Amino acid sequence: MRIRTVATWAMIAGMTANGSGSAAAQQPVSRVAGTWSGVLEAGGVRLTMVFHVAAAQDGRLSATLDSPDQGATGIPVNEVTFADSVLKMASATVRGEYEGKLSADGTKLSGEWHQGGMTFPLELIKGRAPERKPKPQEPQPPLPYESVDVRFRNAGANIELAGTLTLPRGAARVAAVVLISGSGAQDRDESLLGHKPFLVLADHLTRNGIAVLRYDDRGAGQSGGSFAMATSLDFMTDALAAVTYLASRQEIDAAKIGLIGHSEGGMVAPLAATRSDDVAFIVLLAGTGVAGEAILYAQGEQIARASGAPESAIRKNVEAQRLIFAAVKENSGPGAADRVRGIMREQLASLTDAERAAMGLAGDMDAIIQAQTAQVTSPWFRWFLTHDPAPVLEQVDVPVLALNGELDLQVPPDQNLPAIEAALRRGGNDDFTVRRLPGLNHLFQSATTGAPAEYAQIEETFSPAALDLISAWINARFDTSGRR
Repeated sequence: MRIRTVATWAMIAGMTANGSGSAAAQQPVSRVAGTWSGVLEAGGVRLTMVFHVAAAQDGRLSATLDSPDQGATGIPVNEVTFADSVLKMASATVRGEYEGKLSADGTKLSGEWHQGGMTFPLELIKGRAPERKPKPQEPQPPLPYESVDVRFRNAGANIELAGTLTLPRGAARVAAVVLISGSGAQDRDESLLGHKPFLVLADHLTRNGIAVLRYDDRGAGQSGGSFAMATSLDFMTDALAAVTYLASRQEIDAAKIGLIGHSEGGMVAPLAATRSDDVAFIVLLAGTGVAGEAILYAQGEQIARASGAPESAIRKNVEAQRLIFAAVKENSGPGAADRVRGIMREQLASLTDAERAAMGLAGDMDAIIQAQTAQVTSPWFRWFLTHDPAPVLEQVDVPVLALNGELDLQVPPDQNLPAIEAALRRGGNDDFTVRRLPGLNHLFQSATTGAPAEYAQIEETFSPAALDLISAWINARFDTSGRR
């Protein structure tokens, strides 16, 4: 339901930590120690999962989980047991569990992955995890620019953020941008489903004379802080801390620092621009122009329809959304969760078996209800549901580039681009460009349908035409040097 750069049904969320194990069962644990990998197929998306299982001398097992397609590594696995040739692993971080039976030769685990009330078959093979193959657009050394890992502080939040700064080689006092990711805990490359959009975007811009700072979201990768309780307002302060850091660098012209936000980042960027005179321009990539509630209705309908759901199921889902959103808005305390659970039970009971299958609803219904309730009653969701970006956009007085792919089903262009343009006009902004890009999806890939299920199947990470448009627009407004 969230605007996500990873589809709303993505199964793994990244967090770096060390795992801890539970007592081992009465079988030789050495049989399951090692690296196990397999491909999870969920809703038309293929996600590689890699478990690293270790056995201590006292017979205790521990494990961590990687989701390389989403840039998540070292996810803690809290419970690991092995008995009767069955390995069980549970991760509280992602609220997922795996149970698989070991083959006679000890090289294969055949079982199932359970998460959010859903169950998916998952076969794991023992041995070295498959190496991720870089997508064609990912830059390879030697690079014609400088790339340095940096750390900077958000003093107000008392956290340190980690990122990468790319600088045109030999250039001084250049224009610069801060990249702001979409929703969900993202790493600095905005890694998802085998792609690294921000890596490709940063490479292109830096080759065209523009310095780029991209960073791990708070609580993700190497950045400090907590992601779980943060809202877009918190992410805005992180982006402004990045601007302050750039302004302190002698290579950067402090009067030429802008923000590029993708999806939720396209909602954060205007907020930041109205709170600081240090933001010289903003670029909105699939940014929002209407309130979150309206986007969620359109998003739910379009993705369900593209996935082949019957119109009857789509109508019932919209009605369920209306009731749930009303309950969240009307109840701020614990009563909201009780009301939401009640609505979900009623709506699930009204679905036919065919409608449930079409909507991908299978497995433990109570677990599905619990997962969805936690999501819609979270601080982030409550804020997003009612936030209207239009009044904020009316206050933006710096140059704005707003882009949407015509096949974007997560932030539909017909709904959002006209609203963005109207708000900028009402506010008297005299330098803005609004473009709907043919054939592109939410990730700015050249697509066929725009359905999230296509994201991982497309080799292109970021449309070259879109990349050229972004760099040309910035270069037309600022004197950038050191192009490569």
